[in-house]
Amino acid sequence: MMDCDFLHYPYPSRRTVVMARRGMVAASQPLAAQAGLEMLKKGGNAVDAAVAAAACLTVVEPTGNGIGGDAFALIWHDGRLYGLNASGPAPQNISLEMLIAQGCREMPVFGFAPVTVPGAPAAWAECSRRFGRLPFADLLEPAIGYAAEGFPVSPEVGRSWQAAAEIYRAQLRGEQFKSWFDTFAPGGEAPAAGALWRSPDHARTLREIAATAAASFYRGEIAAQIERFSLDHGGYLRAADLAAFQPAWVEPICARYRGYEIWELPPNGQGLVALIALRILEGFTFESRDGGETCHRQIEAVKLAFAGGLRYITDPDHMAVPAESLLAGAYIAGRRSLVGEAASLPAP
Repeated sequence: MMDCDFLHYPYPSRRTVVMARRGMVAASQPLAAQAGLEMLKKGGNAVDAAVAAAACLTVVEPTGNGIGGDAFALIWHDGRLYGLNASGPAPQNISLEMLIAQGCREMPVFGFAPVTVPGAPAAWAECSRRFGRLPFADLLEPAIGYAAEGFPVSPEVGRSWQAAAEIYRAQLRGEQFKSWFDTFAPGGEAPAAGALWRSPDHARTLREIAATAAASFYRGEIAAQIERFSLDHGGYLRAADLAAFQPAWVEPICARYRGYEIWELPPNGQGLVALIALRILEGFTFESRDGGETCHRQIEAVKLAFAGGLRYITDPDHMAVPAESLLAGAYIAGRRSLVGEAASLPAP
């Protein structure tokens, strides 16, 4: 058994230093962090812990995580950094022209039009296959347990959950959304903080993913159910889209900043934005950490970096400008020259 106890040391600067002897897990919800710690105590490694925590978050923090989401990973293993991009593409039978013909002036926020192939289950299985120590099914046990037996909703999740339900009640109409309300707002109300919430169907889905190392989600019974629901409600996603999906191992990209190497995933990931901002700031000197000029330049650099990301980052097979060029001296120097004394309006 690994000793995963940890201590918190509050400092006057309001920072908290966390120290551990054998390992630690950080997650946005305590039960998910605990799920990761369980894997470490079983003899698993950091990848096992990360997969367990990620799967658990789809249950205990559904306001920010879902089985139908995407996943990205940076993994340091045996002296090398690996990148995984598990973001799924749009369905094969949808197109810009089709949506315009249906009267869409922009991509709808809700419904089937914005749905892409989910990448998260494949990412869990692939990370486990390549780097994990424990059996894949073990990693999903905490998530399955909380979904089947229930857990007390944490305060922040409860607030977000109720706020989302209020928005959805006002905006979501039609049979295709009924199952969302049945699952996440049974009886018409989202669970409040402290309420015990359980989702047996969620547990069944996770058991199937666990038993098949996610194969059922892409080429089995879960894929068939997803296709049936999509067909019944005018969706575009098909079993063929799911079957064709594979997460991609990619080469991370790097920028140097004041003697440090900062690594991110390449497009279509958004990490390039952070690297552009740092490269812009590399050309400035700062007299103080928290001074007005320091904050101003940081804010301006981030604005410019996001504007560049919104303009250029997309499917890597369709990038008009390669990522390397957006980190090169000429582009960065041009962006840096736009940082003046006054705040600029963010680009639309």
